[in-house]
Amino acid sequence: MVFPLPTELPLPSGRFEQRGDVEVWFSDELPDDLVELWPRLLESAEVTGLYPFICWPDDHGRPEDLSEIDAIRLDAVLAAHFAEYRRRRLPRWSNPVSDEEWAASVPEEVREYVAPWPHDPGPPFESWPGLAAGGVDTGAGVGPEEAARRTVADVLGTEPFVHTCSLALVPARCSADVPAILGWAAEAPLPLMCALLRSWEERFGARVVSGFGGALTVSVARPPLDVPHAEQLALEHVLSTAYNIVDDPPTPFPEYANGLVGRYQWRFWWD
Repeated sequence: MVFPLPTELPLPSGRFEQRGDVEVWFSDELPDDLVELWPRLLESAEVTGLYPFICWPDDHGRPEDLSEIDAIRLDAVLAAHFAEYRRRRLPRWSNPVSDEEWAASVPEEVREYVAPWPHDPGPPFESWPGLAAGGVDTGAGVGPEEAARRTVADVLGTEPFVHTCSLALVPARCSADVPAILGWAAEAPLPLMCALLRSWEERFGARVVSGFGGALTVSVARPPLDVPHAEQLALEHVLSTAYNIVDDPPTPFPEYANGLVGRYQWRFWWD
C-alpha cells in the first residue's frame, strides 16, 4: 500500500496505479453508496489529502507540473485572453447574421432540420472587469460537502457512461489540482483550468467531482445570486475555452450568465 486508505470509510476493492510521480488509488467499481460516501471523503481529505474524483481509470494523458499552475497570474492572463477574445468576436456581436445569410451558409438539404442560432450580443464589458467577487455565504445555503453530494447524485443519475467509471483517491493539496495530477485527457488548457478551479474553490466553494468523456463537473456551494455577479463569473467560464459554452452551440452570453444565478453545479465540455 503506497498510502494508507481511510479505514473508517467503506471503500470497495481497488488498486494503486502510477500517475507521473504520484500513486493514485482506483476502485474496481463505483461504490453503491457513493452519494452518501462523498461528503465523508471530502471531510477526510482535509486530514488525509486524498481527494475523490469520478473518472475512467485508463483514460489519462500526461500529468501537468503543478508549478505551471502556481506560475499563472490569473487576473492578468484572463485580461489578455479577454482582449483577444473580444477582438475576434466583436464583429459577430455587433452584426447579427440575417436569415438570408444564415440560409446561404447552410446546405439546402439540412435547412429544415437546423434552426438558426440565436444572436449572441456578447458580454457587457468593453474591457476586462476583473475576477468576480466570491459568492456570499448567506447562512441559508449549503456547504461544499453537501453541494458536492448533490452533484455526485446528479452525475450518477444523468451521465450515460458513469457506470464504466471508477472512484479515484488522489493525493493533492486541493480538489482543483486533481485533473492536473491525473493528466485528465481533454482538449482543455489544463494549467489555466486548474488555476481557475483553485480560484473558484476559494471564491465559490467549488469542488471538482468528475472528469470523463471530455466533460468536467464541478459542485458549487456559493453561486452568484444576481445577474451582474453572474455576468462577471460567466466571462471566466467563457475564457476557460469550454466548447459547450463557446461554440457547441454558441449560447448567447446573457442566457448563459442568467443560468448561473443560484446554480450549484457547473459543467465544462471539450473534445
